[in-house]
This record gives sequence, structure tokens and C-alpha cells, in this order.
Amino acid sequence: MQSGSSRLLLCSSSNSLFGSAVTTTTFPSCLRFPPLSVKIANSTPSSIRLPPIRSTASSSGNSPQFSEMASKDQDQRIAKISSAIRVIPDFPKPGIMFQDITTLLLDTKAFKDTIDLFVERYRDQNISVVAGIEARGFIFGPPIALAIGAKFVPMRKPKKLPGEVISEEYSLEYGTDKIEMHVGAVQAGERALIIDDLIATGGTLCAAIKLLERVGVNVVECACVIELPELKGRERLGDKSLFILVEAEGA
Repeated sequence: MQSGSSRLLLCSSSNSLFGSAVTTTTFPSCLRFPPLSVKIANSTPSSIRLPPIRSTASSSGNSPQFSEMASKDQDQRIAKISSAIRVIPDFPKPGIMFQDITTLLLDTKAFKDTIDLFVERYRDQNISVVAGIEARGFIFGPPIALAIGAKFVPMRKPKKLPGEVISEEYSLEYGTDKIEMHVGAVQAGERALIIDDLIATGGTLCAAIKLLERVGVNVVECACVIELPELKGRERLGDKSLFILVEAEGA
């Protein structure tokens, strides 16, 4: 600094994608500036609380899978969904408590909440395939697929698809059945979600898992609106994760 003269250097910098630029302005000493007062907001207040996390480890010894526990708002939505499902006794035969989702579809709020809960779970899991099981998986699968940016693949009963198919046989209480999908509908390495309205004994879901895995697809999870837990269908899925919204009684 030279004697008899003083200068104030005011510097400003701006960051950009390619680096930072600094400009320097020189003012004579006769200029006066008011004092600056800067208040810095606390960007991480101590009152922030993160949602609780629960871990469910698969029996295969793989890394634990983490999911958020249902919030209070989600609990309210699930209660509404459950109340919208009609139960019809002795259909289609005596002793069966039939879970009728057609009444859920008539309730636009409950139907939207059902789709939203699935979308909230899967939108950030890099899923490229939503495989819907005939027939009611065709109701829930397409809106979920559209919302998360995945394609929808119908998994149908025999002789329903017009093109070349690949099939998987599974056991029923009396006899066997098959599930089919079009050849070329999925590619090896894709990540898939399997969706259906209900899991009872789990036979159809197991067949769907095997069919997709045979062509190299990674089945991320199976998802159903309703589970009949006393039929223990979940146990037949092995180490595959199952996500459900409502537990119901029935046989």
C-alpha cells in the first residue's frame, strides 16, 4: 500500500460448472459503505426427525432389505382400503370367504390410495418390468407401471396369448395349471416387480418368479393388495420378498 493513499478492494466470486470467476473492483478511500449485517439460517435444525427404518433379512443370507415403516397417514389409507374390500362368504363354494376387490374399485379414493402406496414403494427402485398375473393383476399392474416408468407384461393362463410363449407349470389342489408370457417381452438383467390382487397358497406367484428367472430377469419383489396369512403362501416364496397392504381372514 502506498503512503498518502488507501484503496478498498471489493472482490466477488461466482461459481460455475467450469470453475469460478473472480472480479476485483478498486474504490477510492473517500467512499464509505454502511456496515453489513448477515444472518445465516440454520439449515440443519435439531428438530428434524427421520422416519424409523426396519430391516427384514432374507433367509438366504443376502444383505438385509430396508423399508420405511408405515406412517400415520399410510395407516389411515390402509384402513380405508381394507374397509372398501367386500367379503362374500361361501363363494365360489361353501367355506370360502371371498375377498371382493370390485367394491374397492368403486371407491375412487381407496383405489387411488392403493396405487399410490405401491408407487411410493417402487418408484426409486430402478424397476423396468411390472409383471401382472391374470386376471386382477391386470387391474393394479398397468397404473403402477406407468407411474414408475416401467413396461407392463401380462402373465396369462394357457392359450390366451397370440404369439410365441414361454410357460411354467404349477400345482393346484387337484391337478396342475400353467402361466405364460410372450417370448421377448422381457430381457435378461431387467428388474421386475410381480403384482397380483391376492396371495393365498402362493402357487401362481411361485410360477411367475420361476418363469421370469428362467430368462434371466431379477425379481425384486412380489406385491399383493391382500394376503390370506393362514394359507402360508408367503412361505412358498422362499427368500423372495413379499409386500402386502391388507391381511384378511379366509380360506
